[in-house]
Amino acid sequence: MTGARTPAAGSASGPRRRGYDLVLFGATGFTGGLTAEYLARNAPAGTRWALAGRDPDRLAAVRAELVRIDPALAGLDLLTADANDPGSLRAVAEASRVVATTVGPYLRHGDGLVAACARAGTDYVDLCGEPEFVDRTYLRWHAVAKAAGARIVHSCGFDSVPHDLGVHFTVGLLPEGVPLRVEGFVSASATVSGGTFHSAVTAFSRLGPSAMTARRRRERERREGHGAGSGDGGRRVRGLPAVPRREGRLGVWALPLPTVDPQVVLRSARALERYGPDFSYGHYAAVERLPSALGIAGGALALVALSQVPPAREWLLGRRGPGDGPSRERRERSWFRVVFLGEGGGERVVTEVSGGDPGYGETARMLAESALCLAFDDLPPVAGQVTTAEAMGDALTERLAGLGFRVRAHWS
Repeated sequence: MTGARTPAAGSASGPRRRGYDLVLFGATGFTGGLTAEYLARNAPAGTRWALAGRDPDRLAAVRAELVRIDPALAGLDLLTADANDPGSLRAVAEASRVVATTVGPYLRHGDGLVAACARAGTDYVDLCGEPEFVDRTYLRWHAVAKAAGARIVHSCGFDSVPHDLGVHFTVGLLPEGVPLRVEGFVSASATVSGGTFHSAVTAFSRLGPSAMTARRRRERERREGHGAGSGDGGRRVRGLPAVPRREGRLGVWALPLPTVDPQVVLRSARALERYGPDFSYGHYAAVERLPSALGIAGGALALVALSQVPPAREWLLGRRGPGDGPSRERRERSWFRVVFLGEGGGERVVTEVSGGDPGYGETARMLAESALCLAFDDLPPVAGQVTTAEAMGDALTERLAGLGFRVRAHWS
């Protein structure tokens, strides 16, 4: 069981009969390697897991590094699979109960694995921060996954675990059955990897197609009774206006943050009755000084503009390689903090989710724990394309809180 191989396809008829509890796809990448290291140190004894990727030699090199952490991992299986080879993806999906993938940009490399997992009834987690991909896979694979009993859970890293679970935690502290309003304010010190940068530039270059896909997804949800402006039973769920402002309660400038995170939060709100009859959410970057806020806004607009022009886009993509990432020393100095202001029913609550390096150390932990949570925890009976709050909620929050992921609350 130590050689690189492709697992036999088509033999598993149920999750308990599969050969692996978890397969990590993309272990040779920067974040994939960190996730593999985390699993080597933290996967429960007896966990049946494997590494998957397209290059057997590079997979073997990752395994050699893991053996330094745990010599027993010399027997860790290596599965050969390529994002462009549907047969190999199907074999991986049918061999495992959960597949975790770090292979992006997901718009370019991700659809095949989602399709394989949806068809095989295999739970799936990724690190996707690309709204268009999330919308596309809902349109293509939600119904298939729901029929097969698979849970397709995107955005299981810094996008969007702290925000989705932070809002979920905040809502749980507010009164039930009343209109609720929550705002999230994000601050961080970190460096992005080449893979994250490539995903961002790709997403910025497709703002038009992304908007069209989002409209199609909203229309589909509306037909299914989960419209963008309402939830089940006439419930109302909406995003707050994206307007820059001074947030006096926190002493920061609040800049609208057009990431996938508010999309994920609002999907959770539409799915979960606990968010009340009328729920609204706003998502912002928190910047202490006005000059810094203006510089961030200007830099973001410039990156979006350059991403629209093919020669400029290629130049941008050439600045960072997909496997590049910050050093261990830089990651150890990195941090994030998200403050949530929640109110409803005459009560107000302030909560905070914080941790270390958001893009890599914490993201690897979040992805691995999301996969382990799906594999081993007692969870709600949901299926289809779902969010972390909908699929894992308190169970994942407890897992992460027990590992240094800090969640605090106080009433105001």
